[in-house]
Amino acid sequence: MYKGFDRSGVSNMMGRSPLLRSVSLRPENLGQHALAMIGNVCFSMFVIGVLIFTFIAATYEPEDPLFHPSDKISTFLTSTSNATFESDNTVVKTGEDFMAANQTAFNTFINITDVADNAELAASATSECEGDVGKPIDCRDPEVFHTMMRAAIEKFKDVHFYRFGKPIRGSDDTTCDMAWRFRPKEGKTASLYKDYRRFVIFKSENCSLSVTDIGEYHSGVNARKRKPKKQGVFEKEPQKGDVASLPVVGELVNDSLPIVESESAFQNGKYLFYFAGGDRCKSMNHYLWSFLCALGEAQYLNRTLIMDLSLCLSAMYTKTGQNEEGKDFRFYFDFEHLKEAASVLDQVQFWTDWNKWERKDRLSLHLVEDFRVTPVKLKDVKDTLIIRKFGLVEPDNYWYRVCEGEAETVIQRPWHMLWKSRRLMDIVSAVASRLNWDYDSVHVIRGEKAMNKDAWPNLDRDTSPDALLTTLKDKIDEGRNLYIATDEHDTSFFNPLKDKYTTHFLDEYKDLWAENSEWYSDTTKLNNGAPVEFDGYMKISVDTEVFLRGKKQLETFNDLTRDCKDGVNTCSTSSS
Repeated sequence: MYKGFDRSGVSNMMGRSPLLRSVSLRPENLGQHALAMIGNVCFSMFVIGVLIFTFIAATYEPEDPLFHPSDKISTFLTSTSNATFESDNTVVKTGEDFMAANQTAFNTFINITDVADNAELAASATSECEGDVGKPIDCRDPEVFHTMMRAAIEKFKDVHFYRFGKPIRGSDDTTCDMAWRFRPKEGKTASLYKDYRRFVIFKSENCSLSVTDIGEYHSGVNARKRKPKKQGVFEKEPQKGDVASLPVVGELVNDSLPIVESESAFQNGKYLFYFAGGDRCKSMNHYLWSFLCALGEAQYLNRTLIMDLSLCLSAMYTKTGQNEEGKDFRFYFDFEHLKEAASVLDQVQFWTDWNKWERKDRLSLHLVEDFRVTPVKLKDVKDTLIIRKFGLVEPDNYWYRVCEGEAETVIQRPWHMLWKSRRLMDIVSAVASRLNWDYDSVHVIRGEKAMNKDAWPNLDRDTSPDALLTTLKDKIDEGRNLYIATDEHDTSFFNPLKDKYTTHFLDEYKDLWAENSEWYSDTTKLNNGAPVEFDGYMKISVDTEVFLRGKKQLETFNDLTRDCKDGVNTCSTSSS
């Protein structure tokens, strides 16, 4: 590489010989030597660069967020779409977080000029209005429809409208209820939202129509019920791959349990059941990592997963500080989407059918008691039911152990099949709607971390009201609505911020899960008439999602403090 000479030898000779030193120090020789060495170094760096680039190009694979090997579980689970909740208090990413918004479809929203053109056509077809002034408002009248649409578009300036439903009579002769699908203009998620509101319509002496009032979020209850899939007069036909395939927050949820319709269908089915193990009452992140391993294996084996919808909520999320059994999977996750995307059955229904038909139809069972029996080895099993039975010794009895090692090459956890509960997301939508989708947000971690000066020496000071005001001054405009997601129990701690901002906290919206709320009514029905507590995990989930919908988002460990998320000297490895 250096043309056959040893630079150290030449240097030594130059140091020993005055003659050589005098010759080498001649200007003409110095220039030649310098040019030669520079050329050699540049050529060497070029060759090394080509080799490195070639190696990277040949081996690089972009990271698939839906498949994380076991050694990446900690990093994955502590990352919350830019939120900064600690690992035990975080809300794990689910399928909709990985879904890329189809921007082409999202650009096909309905704007005020679309409605105005149609309104003019409708007005030109109307006759004289004598005698019509005192008559009830006909919510089916196209002019009423267009008047309501224009009023909605003009009032809610921070959202894009994608579909309007037909108006329905409201509480009296002067009101109409109407539903629509929308998305915040600066939304960072792929989800659509559904709202339905009550409009008060006024008809003047010349029969012109105007909207005098629009009710609060979800006030138009008569428009709530899901209609047959029939296009409204102003609904745009959905195209393949457009927003119609996205989760819609605000629709009625159908999370009834699937059943096997006949004996022959049950007999011809193939099933997988995970039994026992040490995953129960662990964090929700741990539970999902194991559950999706089971679901992934069921898909690989082309079998229906038999699942237990009754969860044990970890003590870290409960008011009592104790693990609590009997929590329904559907309180936290979208079971309607899961049962449409995957083949699953509730274990209670399954065992009822199994006990009814097992002897008669001679159904067979294959028992596996070692997690090291890989899914590949079960691929050719013909038995009706495969049961994986897990022992008592942790961590060898964790379900996710099945997906480690060789199984990582064949099992992908189907994250896209698991979405957050749309009932919880409806609360998120309600909070954001009350803020007109026009707010900024900050997440302030304090609690035990702020008290631990050894691990987080600056956190307490950096999240004090005075420090926050200094930090926010250059990042959030004065007078803005500011949503504060925090683990600080006493929100009066942030009172000094009220001089500059209109502050909001999750507890201000308790009516959204109180006894007279939609969420309370729906979950009580789901829970066989027993009231459901709005527990710690639900609060963390809602708080996180409201934070993530702020126009500007400031995080504790990225924006407020120099401390590392996981303590001193961990910044280089911590997830942001």
